[in-house]
Amino acid sequence: MSTKAVANPARPGARKPGYWRKLGIDMAKYKWLYVMMIPGIIYFVLFKYLPMWGIIIAFEDYSPFLGPFRSAWKGLYWFQRFFATKKWMDYLGNTLILSFMSIVFTFPAPIILALMLNEVRNMKYKKLTQTLLYMPHFISIVIVVSITYVIFGTDGIVYKATAQLLGRSIDYLGDPKVFRWMIVGQSIWKETGWGTIIFLAALTNVDTQLYEAAMIDGANRAQRLWHITLPAIRSTIVLMLVLRMGSVLDTGYEHLILMSNALNRSVSQTLDVFVYQNGIVNGQLSYTSAVGVMKSLVSVILVVSSNKIAHALGEEGLY
Repeated sequence: MSTKAVANPARPGARKPGYWRKLGIDMAKYKWLYVMMIPGIIYFVLFKYLPMWGIIIAFEDYSPFLGPFRSAWKGLYWFQRFFATKKWMDYLGNTLILSFMSIVFTFPAPIILALMLNEVRNMKYKKLTQTLLYMPHFISIVIVVSITYVIFGTDGIVYKATAQLLGRSIDYLGDPKVFRWMIVGQSIWKETGWGTIIFLAALTNVDTQLYEAAMIDGANRAQRLWHITLPAIRSTIVLMLVLRMGSVLDTGYEHLILMSNALNRSVSQTLDVFVYQNGIVNGQLSYTSAVGVMKSLVSVILVVSSNKIAHALGEEGLY
């Protein structure tokens, strides 16, 4: 046995490479991967981080002719003005109700559809079905709303069929009680197929030997789904849910404005619609920027809180 001491990098007091040195080694080793990241980094810097400086106008009486650095400072005036508005609770309430319905009904839809597709064994039929399910995602929301008006309007087939079956007509496009369900239904039809991509990718990592072992033990299809498939994609579900919490207050003004009319306006007025009407139409940029800042703060709080809850439940979460 040699008496020469063998260096042990793990021993106490051993010098470890610094962070920047390890980063340099890693970049040299995977240089082409870092090169491929450059367009994405440029995109986020130009369109995500630099525009953040624009929130300063939420605290000013912004004038496009003076710019953000010469406009008069107003402090928290616009925030106070919003909360002094009598209808601010209506805007917030409509937003939260639509967001809650979206999480309850729209979020699980891709998961359920992905689980159903995963059970299909005929690959040609499976690929054809996936292609057809992806197509609505690429259809403009304007087209989706137009199709809805044709089918559910007073001259539409669904409107007439309902009148004949029930003996009374249902105003699908004007009834406030039906409006939210129409919005959720359109979102499910348009985005469910596209949302299955992530969950189908997660399902490909499930070890098939687990299914074989479960079948030998006598587990039926439902038991295999509950005890093997769902636990395997649970971390992905939690991650997507945490990310979804960051856009709880985003209801999409285009969709709501296109579906809105004089009869359902009491439930179609959300924070996004308020920002569009007062910021773009009326030119109150500072006022609506303040509302946007509040939405962003709430979104950050929800993401951080939901991530902590995920950690408490034993999941990895977002970070």
